[in-house]
Amino acid sequence: MLQKITRAHERGVSEYGWLSSRFSFSFADYYNPKQMGFGALRVINDDIIAPNTGFDMHSHRDMEIITIVLDGEVTHEDSMGNKKKVEAGEVQIMSAGTGVTHSEHNRNPMFALKLFQIWIFPHTRGIAPRYAQRKFELQENTMEAVVQGVPFGVLPDSWEPSDVLKIVQDAQISIGKYSINKEFQLDIPEGRGVYILVIDGNFEIAGAELGPRDAIEISEVSTLSGKSIQSGSILVIQIPMLPR
Repeated sequence: MLQKITRAHERGVSEYGWLSSRFSFSFADYYNPKQMGFGALRVINDDIIAPNTGFDMHSHRDMEIITIVLDGEVTHEDSMGNKKKVEAGEVQIMSAGTGVTHSEHNRNPMFALKLFQIWIFPHTRGIAPRYAQRKFELQENTMEAVVQGVPFGVLPDSWEPSDVLKIVQDAQISIGKYSINKEFQLDIPEGRGVYILVIDGNFEIAGAELGPRDAIEISEVSTLSGKSIQSGSILVIQIPMLPR
């Protein structure tokens, strides 16, 4: 088993007044050659967006972009014609594919917007862009998949309807919510690694104690055990170890 721990204070920092960000991997003006991603996982940004501000129209292509809203509400518009609001507890996916332009704003005049944004390399480039969002009611002491990728060679026109959001990569994103002193176990398919970020609370994972916003990368393992030391929640990303 290979593992690497990144403590919350070791992440990249960006402060723009209207935007406060912490970067798990190199992004924008933050560059760390030892933090360039984990397999097909390229970005995890932990953003706080001030009231009445946000990201104006900008473009992406050939990237799977997942937004998990922690607190507040995102107002989203894009070149596919979507005009949506994404609230706390909802997850949004956008397959940029051949290219998409979008904006993300916090229209609330009083309260900050808090979210994770995750970028994953797709296994197939040049597909038609897609958008979807869904609200998840997380149950305590369970780990629920919120994003489930499709295998290599499977394209959007062959996807079956599902309550889990789909992306163009053989990956899975789950959120686990646990009360104090609860154990859990992960089965990790061959060829995948797992990236776990503690959202809140304290956990012991693979023998390491992790606090809020600490993260652990683990590869070359088929099962993984952990437990909550204090009540809290974790973000679990199972990801192919080689970008396709």
